[in-house]
Amino acid sequence: MIRVAAVGDIHMGPDSRGVLRPAFETLPDCADLLLLAGDLTRHGTPEEMRVVAEEVADLRVPVIAVLGNHDHQDERPEEVTAVLRDAGVTVLEGGGTVVDVNGTRVGVAGTKGFGGGFAGRSGGEFGEPIMKEFIRYTRRCADGLRASLEELDRRGCAVRIALTHFSPVPDTLAGEPLEIYPFLGSYLLAEAVDSAGADLAVHGHAHAGTEHGLTSGGVRVRNVAQPVIRRAFAVYHLESGTERGTGALAGASR
Repeated sequence: MIRVAAVGDIHMGPDSRGVLRPAFETLPDCADLLLLAGDLTRHGTPEEMRVVAEEVADLRVPVIAVLGNHDHQDERPEEVTAVLRDAGVTVLEGGGTVVDVNGTRVGVAGTKGFGGGFAGRSGGEFGEPIMKEFIRYTRRCADGLRASLEELDRRGCAVRIALTHFSPVPDTLAGEPLEIYPFLGSYLLAEAVDSAGADLAVHGHAHAGTEHGLTSGGVRVRNVAQPVIRRAFAVYHLESGTERGTGALAGASR
């Protein structure tokens, strides 16, 4: 049984120093790894990210993160990424990492992702150059996620998890205004997950959304934005199947 803790959209700043640390210190008792699904800061400054780093340093479980749109606001993603990495956090963007959990190889592929909308009501690579680039950026994120999941499969991972900030499905956006769905996620992320295969997809970003969703290919999706899960983190239990890609989400707690 693989115990995956996850949270996103914690939006930390100097005045929130130490708020999550007591809960995070319980992680070794209830989880095998912690996923951070972006929007870790309010404005993407290194000062804010240092607060996050203090919360997650030396937790005795691997911590894996992607950045969110707020973490790009100050236009210093490389600097805030370096702050997290200095604290021992693995930060992903179009790549993957492998964690050994009691002899089981657990792979996490990550990207921030981007918007564009969902099947039947989505943007396309047509018209003005800026519109083409909008969708092409999302496609590049999705392609990186797909390639990373495929690479984790080649590396023999019995369990694979897709970690994004933007949502791959509309299910977990239920509760948000329909008008902003195109800015909350893209079907291209779900296509990548379904094409490469995964046992769980985790995202944040949709504060007024819903926790549970499903891709058209049957991959379980969880929106772990803190305003949605309403706790320091959620824990999901994954059981690896007998064949690659058949892991089952056995339950959720905390």
